[in-house]
Amino acid sequence: MLWEPEHGGALGTAAAEGAHIYWNAPTREDDIQGQIAMVERVSREDYQGLILSPDHALALITPVRRAVARGLSTVIVGSPLEIPPSGRLHYILNDEDAGGRMAALRVAALLHDRGTIAVIGIDPDITGIMQRARSLEQYLTEHSPNIRIVANQMGSFNLPHEQQVADETLKANPDLDAIVALTWTSAHAVLSTTASGASKRVRVIAFDPDALTFNSPNLDSLIVQDSRNMGVQAVRIILASLRGEPMPQEMKFEPVLITRENANSAATQKITSMDWRPVQTRWKWSIGP
Repeated sequence: MLWEPEHGGALGTAAAEGAHIYWNAPTREDDIQGQIAMVERVSREDYQGLILSPDHALALITPVRRAVARGLSTVIVGSPLEIPPSGRLHYILNDEDAGGRMAALRVAALLHDRGTIAVIGIDPDITGIMQRARSLEQYLTEHSPNIRIVANQMGSFNLPHEQQVADETLKANPDLDAIVALTWTSAHAVLSTTASGASKRVRVIAFDPDALTFNSPNLDSLIVQDSRNMGVQAVRIILASLRGEPMPQEMKFEPVLITRENANSAATQKITSMDWRPVQTRWKWSIGP
């Protein structure tokens, strides 16, 4: 749900331009060494561009620098690295500040500006997650001071660990009004725990879902990255770079708040589409006999 729309956008754009996409990823989001090995292999082989959604803010810096030094046009998608953009290095980022504010506004509306919440899934290894956590807390502090964050829980992509964290958080705060889950692993853990009867009333706002399903009565809303358009623009940047055309060094896309009411809307379906058929571009092509 997070990466397949990006895959569709990238494939459709590449097909329209006559480019070939090799798409791969580790089997787990916490397999940092697997992602490093893939970047190193791609940068050694006969590729002209690299699109990367890094799983770690620090560990991918050196492999990316090597790829750029070898002449590979590189676009970092989603969460940034601590490397400034340069001629061959571009960023297409999820607007994490907007996402944090979006979650804060939803919490404030649900609780009528008064209540207690927990924030789970905080991961210092991923810059974007830390940005969304800071933005959420800052907005609530400034605009909804009567909403208290009573728990900030560190997270990982290990589901059993996240289930333990969710269970302990709910037991320690039985009167909790809402939970903001900064990753879908954390959200899944909370929803599984509430389904077992740990809490019938807590409402969950979740980031980066793997499906647009509202099977749990506790799930209030989802904050979804516009990864499809990120994939489209990433391919366009690489192709423009190969032609020597100037492109922005950094672009940001705001995420979208999805609820039960708008989950099936045309706008939501467009953002979450995994359709890889060629998208409309400004170039015209002809095919000879």
